[in-house]
Amino acid sequence: MAALAQVWPRQWNWVTETYEAPEPEQLRLDLPEPEEDLDEKVVTLLTTENGAQLYVSGFGVFLGKKSERVVVKYKGKVCGEVPFIKLQEIVVGSRGVSVSSELLEQACDRGIRLSFLSSNGRPFALLTSPLLTATVETRKAQFLAIESSVGVDIARYLVAGKIRNQEKLLRYFGRNRADDRQDALHKAAAALKELRRKALAHQSETMATARPVLMGLEGVAGRIYWQQWVNLVPDSLEFAGRRHAGASDAVNACLNYGYGILTSHVWGATMNAGLEPFAGFMHVDRSGKPSLALDLVEEFRQPVVDRAVFGWILRGGRPETGASGMLNAATKQEVAGRVLARMNATELHRGKEHQVRSIIQMQARLCASAVRGLRAYRPFSFKW
Repeated sequence: MAALAQVWPRQWNWVTETYEAPEPEQLRLDLPEPEEDLDEKVVTLLTTENGAQLYVSGFGVFLGKKSERVVVKYKGKVCGEVPFIKLQEIVVGSRGVSVSSELLEQACDRGIRLSFLSSNGRPFALLTSPLLTATVETRKAQFLAIESSVGVDIARYLVAGKIRNQEKLLRYFGRNRADDRQDALHKAAAALKELRRKALAHQSETMATARPVLMGLEGVAGRIYWQQWVNLVPDSLEFAGRRHAGASDAVNACLNYGYGILTSHVWGATMNAGLEPFAGFMHVDRSGKPSLALDLVEEFRQPVVDRAVFGWILRGGRPETGASGMLNAATKQEVAGRVLARMNATELHRGKEHQVRSIIQMQARLCASAVRGLRAYRPFSFKW
């Protein structure tokens, strides 16, 4: 793990009170047996080096407020504290975690988001103050853009950005290979590059006519991209391709869990930018589906989650699932730690170095400017 320590930012271990390399320590506690198999017998406390994000999971954990700090307790004993002034987001990654009303009020006052994930990583709640997102003009412009060529322009760049990052990630993992798979990765990357050009060249007046074409290009790109990972992932992990809901293999479960963490962050960024997260361009409207958040997630899947998960697996990581078919607690902790580390890694964007989590917010604000006709939307492309 010495090599990884040079790539991934260090994380603060609340138990030993030291900065450590990217394999976050587990605080193993003698928890009482729950009535059902929750697979949450490990309490996990992770935070990024600058303390901006706090990830908490474990049955029986309590989050509260003490003076100017968030306090994490188990059985009345303090496990860790973090100052409010450093925090931007709290991610609750399991069932069995309780939160005090005092903490909720303080978090809303300070603009700190609280994201709640289900056992498979799907965000089911996002708590933030409604006063921080009360920007009526931007939302009006967003609804108008969805029905005009403005929305088409944003959509084609969203698709092109995703395909470009798929291309770049394949080149990233193929650059140091010396086997026959290197050639296959470069050929796939070249095919993705051509699909990206087609997405950018597409012209339509409305999303109704643009969506089928752009989704078709996105689908072809996805088949090319995921087939390369089928060939790269060890056969023992039984990864047969990308599966969304109901995935039974550990690799897809890792991806779904990582995407959940990423989606909750992007969801919050869209709200901070004054956008309506449920009114998207590429993803169609559906009750309970944050379509715009899912649109903006696309260009960050590869640099944040895919790179983190596949990098770990190709270096020997072995994700595991529990009796319920969900990831076990140790694997969730591994995935969460690496995804948070990627979001706090720096990338070159608009001529300057920024943390990826800041770039996510910048892109959400750029989308807000684009729907109002102030600036053209251009996707984030990571350096490989």
